[in-house]
Amino acid sequence: MLVCVSAFQRGAAGDAGGRDGARDMPGLHNIVSYRGSGPGELYSGSVPEGDAGFESLAALGIKTIVSVDGAIPDLARAKGKGMRYVHLPIGYDGFDDARKLQLVRAVRDLPKPIYLHCHHGKHRSAGAAGTVAVSLGWMTNAQAAELMKVSGTAEGYKGLWACTAKAAPMVQTVIDAVSADFPEVTKPDSMVAAMVAIDEALERIRLVEKNAWNVPADHPDLAPAADAGKLADLLRLLDKDAHVEKLGEAERAEFRELLEKNARQASTLEELLIAKDLADGHAKRAPAMKALLAGCKDCHVKYRD
Repeated sequence: MLVCVSAFQRGAAGDAGGRDGARDMPGLHNIVSYRGSGPGELYSGSVPEGDAGFESLAALGIKTIVSVDGAIPDLARAKGKGMRYVHLPIGYDGFDDARKLQLVRAVRDLPKPIYLHCHHGKHRSAGAAGTVAVSLGWMTNAQAAELMKVSGTAEGYKGLWACTAKAAPMVQTVIDAVSADFPEVTKPDSMVAAMVAIDEALERIRLVEKNAWNVPADHPDLAPAADAGKLADLLRLLDKDAHVEKLGEAERAEFRELLEKNARQASTLEELLIAKDLADGHAKRAPAMKALLAGCKDCHVKYRD
């Protein structure tokens, strides 16, 4: 089976530019088509940014947005454009068969074109789109893997690569058995659970930092870039927590500003941990980690301790 290359990937979507086939539009980044052209289109890309991002989605004709990011979707802007949002978060270490089935049914049945996104549009959305495309018989595992490379999926996210590598065309009756009741928002169990997960992720990154930014031989399971990405997700999620809504207006604004700042720092550290060709990688990672820890401490002093 040959993978169709859409007019979008050939550069026909407005003035979108990109690298190696991935395209950018105002408010959208790393857009890659995982299903040729026409009404059946499935795109992978970054989270839509503000009004510009949703205007670009409208220009692509998007009818359904599927988020595999941890952050709460921007439902208001999506509904304002007549688009449906489905929120099915996955991790940087991949996803289980139950989540795969949900994603496959959502992409098979919901109105198209569909835009499937994570935060950066490089890793989780690409892994999910590749797995879905193979599961629906749209392409081979090798073809899906090539598109993940176009998206920019990091080699270190082995779980995401494995999901696409082991995917196989699914029997329609198996897909039909999955509930079609898809959530608009999937929230963590509680702020306490989120804070515990944040502390655990930080501790795992510290272990790698102490080993000169190399995964210790006695902890081969550590994945520092994935943990940094998870941190960014969790910090963005806390922005919508009920505990935050109970704060006074000034406190709430300050707390959300701190969360956003720390999420950006976690994302910066993630990119530095992914990069393998940084001659001064250690020198750049150390201050990025220091800034992240300082931001977390500042937040704890004001709102937790």
